[in-house]
Amino acid sequence: MSKTTTVTVRIDPKIKSKALKVLDKLGITTSQAVTMYFNQISVENGLPFRPHIPNAETLQAMDDVSNRQAAKVFETPEEVFKDLGI
Repeated sequence: MSKTTTVTVRIDPKIKSKALKVLDKLGITTSQAVTMYFNQISVENGLPFRPHIPNAETLQAMDDVSNRQAAKVFETPEEVFKDLGI
């Protein structure tokens, strides 16, 4: 398939920089990543992830973790399982 279309987007430079570092580690170019994303949109007939608005409990948990509050720390997987009652 011939690649003849150009896509231009505006994006936060910090997000672009972080994404490019990940893509570089994966050995994938930006064009390849965008092509993969568009292919998945076509296959899924929608976005390849579920966009949603987090509820209040999830937002609070995300904020707590970001601020390192109320986050449990475990040394081993066994400690996690014990905490979960598994």
